[in-house]
Amino acid sequence: MLHLVRHADAGNRGAWVGNDFERPLDDHGQMQAEAIGAALAERPVRRILSSPYVRCVDTVVPLGRVLGLPVEASDELAEGSYVAEALELMGSLAAAEGDSVLCSHGDVIPGVLWVLAQYGLEIPDRGRCKKGSIWELEVVDGRIVAATYRHPRTFGAA
Repeated sequence: MLHLVRHADAGNRGAWVGNDFERPLDDHGQMQAEAIGAALAERPVRRILSSPYVRCVDTVVPLGRVLGLPVEASDELAEGSYVAEALELMGSLAAAEGDSVLCSHGDVIPGVLWVLAQYGLEIPDRGRCKKGSIWELEVVDGRIVAATYRHPRTFGAA
């Protein structure tokens, strides 16, 4: 399984003074990050990858702490990155054993889902990508075969 996580709440981009790369989670986002960690803690996660943006890394740090895994920064998941690069990364992870968690942004995740749908994957709720949400992409024999959207309220992160 690939768990594609949209970073948690990080306040208003326009109100942030400083480099957007460094914008941290707000209080609600911290709560969402803890809930995401709890929601995925029982999965057989072997790797946690994240956009290098602070808000993404901070979203999956609680999961890494619980599982004793590092959070690996991945430029392929960064805001504004090419969807093809994110898909290539996901393909390599789909071929590996165990689950992987990937934390990214509101431009990359919908782009990935759009491409997967163009290749025939049925994706209900494809337009959904709320901050703190999780797209669960089921993998069989190295191929993504199903996608399920988890709204943050379904695991206590709303």
